[in-house]
Amino acid sequence: MECISVFDMLKIGVGPSSSHTLGPWRAAERWIKELKEKNRFGKVEKIIVDLYGSLSLTGKGHATDYAVLLGLTGADPERIPVEDIDTIIAEIKNTNTIHFNNERELPFDIKQQIFFNRKFLPFHANALVFSALINGRHYKSTYYSIGGGFVVQEERKISKANKIIFYCTFPYPISYGDELLKFCHQLSLPISGVVLENEKSIRDSESIDFELKRIWNTMLECMYVGCHTEGNLPGGLNVRRRSYDIHKNLIGDFKYNNPQEWLVTIRKTEVKFRQILKWVSCFALAVNEVNASLGRVVTAPTNGSAGVIPAVLMYYMVIENHDADFEHIKKFLLVAGEIGSIFKKGATISAAMGGCQAEIGVSSAMAAGALTELLGGTPEQVLVAAEIAMEHHLGLTCDPIGGLVQIPCIERNSMGAIKAISAAELALDTDPKNVKVPLDKVVATMWETAKDMNTKYKETSEGGLAVGVHLTDC
Repeated sequence: MECISVFDMLKIGVGPSSSHTLGPWRAAERWIKELKEKNRFGKVEKIIVDLYGSLSLTGKGHATDYAVLLGLTGADPERIPVEDIDTIIAEIKNTNTIHFNNERELPFDIKQQIFFNRKFLPFHANALVFSALINGRHYKSTYYSIGGGFVVQEERKISKANKIIFYCTFPYPISYGDELLKFCHQLSLPISGVVLENEKSIRDSESIDFELKRIWNTMLECMYVGCHTEGNLPGGLNVRRRSYDIHKNLIGDFKYNNPQEWLVTIRKTEVKFRQILKWVSCFALAVNEVNASLGRVVTAPTNGSAGVIPAVLMYYMVIENHDADFEHIKKFLLVAGEIGSIFKKGATISAAMGGCQAEIGVSSAMAAGALTELLGGTPEQVLVAAEIAMEHHLGLTCDPIGGLVQIPCIERNSMGAIKAISAAELALDTDPKNVKVPLDKVVATMWETAKDMNTKYKETSEGGLAVGVHLTDC
């Protein structure tokens, strides 16, 4: 059984994509570690990187080549000053050298040493192969970015099943919604309580709180930055940032100096009904505009869907409960992480495997369930909310124009957040005994839908809006 922590589902990293940016970045780090363990790092004379499948087809728009380079330099995606990224990349391009793991200078010509191969490898749609030239021989290692920043190497015995085996040490191992409910009843705990007990089996309470606060502060800062940054997004589509204008019209003349003061200020504003929708959209757009410009976000469960969960959590804090504190944030993130892990175990969170239903659909389900618990819903109603949110994202394709995580990706976060709130409200008015489609059925259905979906609608930019709208039209 897979043992997935909340901190696996909610990772801090650099945009624009968890599978195409954070994953390859982490793969490069793992490859360096592998070289060192085999005593080959100091012998490497040349590096070659081959990208396959979706990493190749939309890699340019997702900055996959940049992510690989940054990983090879040893930079940490959680802590690198994002304003340094362009400088590091420019130096590699201008000097044709790379500071390998910040330890060794090696020749590196990006055009001659990173290759975009359109073909797919059989194990997963997101594959990359690192090759080290040592004494005239190439030593190759293949990694797969399977969504949400998760990176694995193929295990031959299970490769045909396209599954990865993890050994779970949680006292309450969960793969299905029904199992989660069983433990809630057994322990007389809400979903957040069961998840917390599992987390406490692998880290102490102080570190759990510290990391959850770090995740929330990253989300808050991301929304703050997005709402206060004007102009167009990079990449060639010239997409104007909208959260700045929306926020300016909503916030008025209030003064503040940092994200925390900003949150307090918003809570003091008198929000009318239509403005609620605008605020939620503003929060979601802000996050994904930061993500699209290689800013720091939290994968939730992916970078492309990073705006849904913070937008819904902000909705709760600025609309539903002005007295909400860290304990509410903690419960929200614990519930969201567990719901996301159920989808990852039973289906996928990779758009390259399942289309956008695997990203926006899952994030909306995560947010809907988490909001439902904070609004007083039972564990059964939490799962009902998650099911409703996903049910109405089934079949959603991934068709980014120009391979960029901008159109339609940014707006989809706004829609996912609004659907999550609606799903929570519906669930709170639902008797779970009358539910016809349980969460586990919709997870299984999502995976079947993913397998049936044409490859051109799975983050390849070969179908949908990606071909229906040309770059010249933008």
